[in-house]
Amino acid sequence: MSALPDPALSRAVLVGVSSYLRLESLPAVANNLPALAAVLTSPASWNLAAGHCTVVAEPDTAPAMLDAVQHAAESAEDTLLVYFAGHGLLDGRGDLFFGLPGAVPGRSHTGVTYQALREILMDCAAQRFVIVLDCCLSGRALGTMSGDEVLADQAEIEGSYLLAAAPDNGLALAPPGAPLTAFTGELLRILRHGVPGQARDLDLDLVYRQLRTALAARDLPQPQKRVRNTAGRLILARNHAYLPPQAGGAADPAGAAWPDPDQCHSPHAFLEALAEVRAVSGHTITVVSQLAQPPVSPGTVSALLNRTALPKTWKTTGIYLAACGMPAERIEEWKTVWERLRTAEQPPLPTSTAAGSSPAPLGWRARLRGRRRRP
Repeated sequence: MSALPDPALSRAVLVGVSSYLRLESLPAVANNLPALAAVLTSPASWNLAAGHCTVVAEPDTAPAMLDAVQHAAESAEDTLLVYFAGHGLLDGRGDLFFGLPGAVPGRSHTGVTYQALREILMDCAAQRFVIVLDCCLSGRALGTMSGDEVLADQAEIEGSYLLAAAPDNGLALAPPGAPLTAFTGELLRILRHGVPGQARDLDLDLVYRQLRTALAARDLPQPQKRVRNTAGRLILARNHAYLPPQAGGAADPAGAAWPDPDQCHSPHAFLEALAEVRAVSGHTITVVSQLAQPPVSPGTVSALLNRTALPKTWKTTGIYLAACGMPAERIEEWKTVWERLRTAEQPPLPTSTAAGSSPAPLGWRARLRGRRRRP
């Protein structure tokens, strides 16, 4: 199910460490954080409120990083995104941990283990979560060298997406003098400028494919991913390079190059595509009204094309598409997309706090101590 996260019910936590005492510092990481926050709070992307996008710069202790993630996890109901940029290191068992300013390779207590982050996300009530790791060895989080089971699969959380900047034994690069790290810089370029083509929105899978293509062309490390169920269709931003279909392109037998409904990953995209249908048909609103069966007024057609939310019923939309000359089989494709988007648009059920409901998830400190929090 494709969807643009609800900004009121979604959260992002962006963590970055650029200065290290015993390791090479990464000045570009300091620039990554505000740049990514600006995109996520933009109306062209998730349009998060400033208070819903937390930036944690230079955390020097595990609580300084994990408390922010815990707070966001307790608040998010739609989507939670956690981003880390800095040194990725291995402990004595070969497992990944995130280096804090005083990090020492091989000593996980000088950083934050991926396992500690994962435990918080396992208790998150959000429908979907995304982890973006811009650090060396970040592919270790995918579980390729963590034993028989994959960490991302162990999480047992629907709608999860893990995007790693480098393979399990690879380096994430921060070119000397560059304002941003290679991976995050390319990610931001895609979100800001888009991907030429007929995709109206940039979902995670499209962004991932474009990242691999662009970074390979520059002979830079290839990003890796681990996706669970349909999280790959989560929208990150509008596609600023969207190209509407041209006459003479992919067409039905009547010769009309109708917009592709499968590229409508949000209500906004669907409504824009409805307007394009009339443009492709060449009919004015008055003519569409006259061709409609049963008849509809020009005002009804105009109201449909100027909506800001999906129609609650399908009838008028189906009549409109038929009046524009779209074949019945194509109209059914549009109806399927409308049904999918309407389902995604429904608000989640509120979490019950009444007697007999499930207890609140344990905080990360309580889990690590092995004690349950008192009700």
